[in-house]
Formats: sequence, structure tokens, C-alpha cells
Amino acid sequence: MSGTRASNDRSSHSGGGLKRARSEPGGNKVTVVLGAQWGDEGKGKVVDLLATESDIVCRCQGGNNAGHTVVVDGKEYDFHLFPSGIINPKAISFIGNGVVIHLPGLFEEAEKNEKKVFDFHQAVDGLQEVQRQAQEGKNIGTTKKGIGPTYSSKAARTGLRICDLLSDFDEFSSRFKNLAQQYKSMFPTLEIDIEGQLKKLKGYAEKIRPMVRDGVYFMYEALHGSPKKILVEGANAALLDIDFGTYPFVTSSNCTVGGVCTGLGVPPQHVGDVYGVVKAYTTRVGIGAFPTEQINEIGDLLQSRGHEWGVTTGRKRRCGWLDLVSLKYVHMINGFTALALTKLDILDVLDEIKIGVAYKLGGKRIPYFPGEVAKINCDKNCSPTANQEILQKVEVEYETMPGWKTDTTGARKWEDLPPKAQNYIRCVENHVGVPVKWVGVGKSRESMIQLF
Repeated sequence: MSGTRASNDRSSHSGGGLKRARSEPGGNKVTVVLGAQWGDEGKGKVVDLLATESDIVCRCQGGNNAGHTVVVDGKEYDFHLFPSGIINPKAISFIGNGVVIHLPGLFEEAEKNEKKVFDFHQAVDGLQEVQRQAQEGKNIGTTKKGIGPTYSSKAARTGLRICDLLSDFDEFSSRFKNLAQQYKSMFPTLEIDIEGQLKKLKGYAEKIRPMVRDGVYFMYEALHGSPKKILVEGANAALLDIDFGTYPFVTSSNCTVGGVCTGLGVPPQHVGDVYGVVKAYTTRVGIGAFPTEQINEIGDLLQSRGHEWGVTTGRKRRCGWLDLVSLKYVHMINGFTALALTKLDILDVLDEIKIGVAYKLGGKRIPYFPGEVAKINCDKNCSPTANQEILQKVEVEYETMPGWKTDTTGARKWEDLPPKAQNYIRCVENHVGVPVKWVGVGKSRESMIQLF
């Protein structure tokens, strides 16, 4: 009895050591904004809104394959690598360890461990797409920004970081040449001006040197110092996550909430609100399954009214109805505090609006979003099937709602929205189990209606 008591009381022992009882972490928490579909949801607009009151705005993963559009005072800005919050002159913009960067034109707060995208990474990205098309009859549909090859170099431990560039340049040059030769051996047609690129890189090194910080210490001090509002902007989107997305038609980084911790060196207990950004319909750029896609006049209308062209690639976006099955799946991974529902105004002209609420396979409902391998609630003769194969085959069950047939672009508060538009928003909340905090009805900051 006494032995058990002594064991239980060790956490409060006052012999000079640290208490073992777990306590709540002190300090600041980061607010996270993530894409909840296949990208292009309007994350930049939400970040821009929150950044007006933020002290630090961070990017944690991806590279210049992202494309975020922000409109301020009638002027449109397109960002690819910089956090959208850079528009706020009072906030520090920080690019974290998980980001890969293409150095030309980079004049921003950087971190010493970022991996660098070289020109030949971009060339290899294009060559790999050509190779896939020739061998498999299809490609992935990458942005050809060199992101995949750069993350591949990182995983193979042959990649080069900002800290390498800023230390011994002779050692950096030797490793650069080795990396270039590796790619030339894999792709004999690849041409690399090694000496020309090294000359450029040496010049870039001196330009960015004053902007480089040790990211771990920078974030630790930000989290544990004086009160600060810290905002993290996710790039790409959850369904493009390398581990949880619709593989292989995904990006090369973790676009879900875990990428915040690994990309910035932020402990999980310092993650505060996580906001998911979702369009009032669904779009996707490139190849891959898209259950609610509308290859008809509805898809054309959404594409036209929504000006659905990729910011980074200029490619036409595929369009379809809102998919709540995938949205619930994404919420399971990220634990959203609230949602931002954007581009509601694009639906203003429709007589009726459909929302995907379930998937059917072989005429039977499947109560899940197909993961990497799916063998749930199927008969004994079925075998594990990769998610792409299932997603290509599923039939979507829709809930049909009446359109509001009213211009919502002038709405600035909840009461300004037509009752049928309010019902649409409440339907999303009820199905997903997450409240909608913002509703977007236009491009500008003022067009984001805050509900609470």
C-alpha cells in the first residue's frame, strides 16, 4: 500500500528536481490556415484577412508551386512562395524549414535549413512528366516547378540547403556538381550550365545572407517570448498531401496540419485554431479522380463565373459540386476549429444546387472516403484496392437544394444573405460538424463575411 502511494506521489516530490506532472504549455499558439480540397480554395484571402492583426506570418511547406491571390484596395496580388500576409508591413514574413525555394528573385525572411530548388530540378520535373507519358500513357500533371525532384533529393540526403550555400562555398560547389552529375546520368539529354549556375548562386548567397535566421530558435522565441499573434499559411491542400491525399496525383509535401510542426519546428501543443478553407463548390487542376466533377454546362458555368484558371500554371481548372465526403475526411485528419466557405457568389445564378453527401460503390453506400488501401464493409470476395481505382468508380449521392437566384456580392453580414443561401451554409456545417466562420462573396477583403 505504501509502495503504491510512494510511486503515485513521485510527480510531486519536492527534492529539487522538476515536477513530472504534465502541465499546459505556456506561451503563444499558432493559428493555421489550410486548404481543405485540392487547392485554389482562397487560402490567401483568409490569410490576408488574419494577417492584418498578426505579428508573424509563416509558410511551412511546399514551394513556388503554390498560387495565392489577394485583392487589397482594388489591386490584385499573386503569391507563389511568399506568405500572403507579406502585404502587412507590420508583420514579419517567415519561410520555414519545410519549404523548398527557387532562389531567383527571393528577397524574403528565410531559414537556414530550407532546401533549394535549382534550375535543373525544374528541367528534371518536366523530363519526368514526359517519361511518364511515354511509359504509362499518362502523367501526374505537376506544375513543373521542380518541387518533386527537390524533395526527392532531400529524402535521398543529396539535397542542398540554405545553410550549405552560406557556409563553405567550395564545399557547396563540390556537392552541387555531384548532384548535377547524378541527374545528368539519369537524364542524358539534360543540359546544365554548372559554372553559370554556381556564379548566380554565389551572388544570391550574399543577397539573402542578412535575411537568414535559425528557424528553430526564431520560432521558439516567438512562441515563448512576449505575446504575439502567429499565423501559419498552408500551401497546396489536404487532398494533395503526399501521405493522405489522392496519391499519386498529389504534391510532394505534407499539406495537412502535421506539416506545420515538421515544417516550422513547432510542438503540437502550440497549435491553436486550425481553419479549413473550402470553396462552395469543388475544383481540381491536373489529373486524378474527381467524384463530383461536372463535365457539362454546370462545370462550364462554374469555370467561367469563377474564373477558374490556375494562378501558378494558367491551366483551366476542372469544376464540380461541393463534396462533403472528402471534406469530412479532411476534417478527420486536421481537426478544423472552423471553416471559411469561399466563392458562394459563384452559385448565385443556379436554379438548384447539389451537394455530394455520400459515395456508392456497386449500388451500396460506402461510409468512408477511400484511403490508400480500402477494405471496409466489403464482401469476402473483394480485395484491397488503391484509392484512385475506387474514386474513379464511385457514384456520388447528392442532396439537392434550391438556388437563391440573388446577387450576394453586396452582402457584408449574415442577415444580408438570402435565406436559401443561409440554408446551404447550415447544410455544410451540419454534415461536416464544423462551424463556418467566414463566407466569401467576392474577391476583396470586405467581401469576407465573418459570422462569429
